[in-house]
Amino acid sequence: MRKLIYVPVIHASADLGSVAKEATRRGIAGLGKDTWEEHRKTIDGFWDAISHYFDSIDVAGMKIYQDGMVADGEVGEKLVQEGVKTGSKNYELVARLLKRGAILVKTEEIKLVKQELDRLLAITQAKSLPKELMAFIKYKLIKSILLNRRDEFIAKRIDETLDHGEEGIIFIGAFHNVMRKLPKSVQIVEVKHIEKVREYQKLLPSCQKNRERFEELRKYLVSNAV
Repeated sequence: MRKLIYVPVIHASADLGSVAKEATRRGIAGLGKDTWEEHRKTIDGFWDAISHYFDSIDVAGMKIYQDGMVADGEVGEKLVQEGVKTGSKNYELVARLLKRGAILVKTEEIKLVKQELDRLLAITQAKSLPKELMAFIKYKLIKSILLNRRDEFIAKRIDETLDHGEEGIIFIGAFHNVMRKLPKSVQIVEVKHIEKVREYQKLLPSCQKNRERFEELRKYLVSNAV
């Protein structure tokens, strides 16, 4: 039996590289400054809870699979450090796990990651509203296809590199469906329930209209992990 600790990630602006500033601007514009700040604090609390969970277990020898990680070894560790410099809580945690003996594994195919990033950049760098709208439509049309291809590649990588008796950790965006594509020989441990993480993100744009449920989900995200 193989074991995979599954962490459904809420991406913060610091995780988004070249589109981080634009993501923050759009977030504030869409939600308002106060709600955006509340959301940012929720994400910080989420990562504090996840970090506390991993502080309590021995991670030496565990293999780490990271959303967007296109390399391992020295190059992969440099990518992690670059993420740390941007203030990414996700990469800060990965860096600490590596220091404790965990092993970084190439998780994604660079061509697939680049295709999605290029689509996002086309939206954020559009010089006019019509061009931005067209770029957004193009991205929406291919988003699910790209996500499915990425998920298939990630699941295959886990199957190929996580040997019998080994344990791994995956940090992956909550709207990925890697879990469903893994073989049954991989035992899944959800640190946070993926459906609740997804629901929080879906409710975020209309959180004022669904305040009670949104607050329940927010408290769940920042509570202690399993």
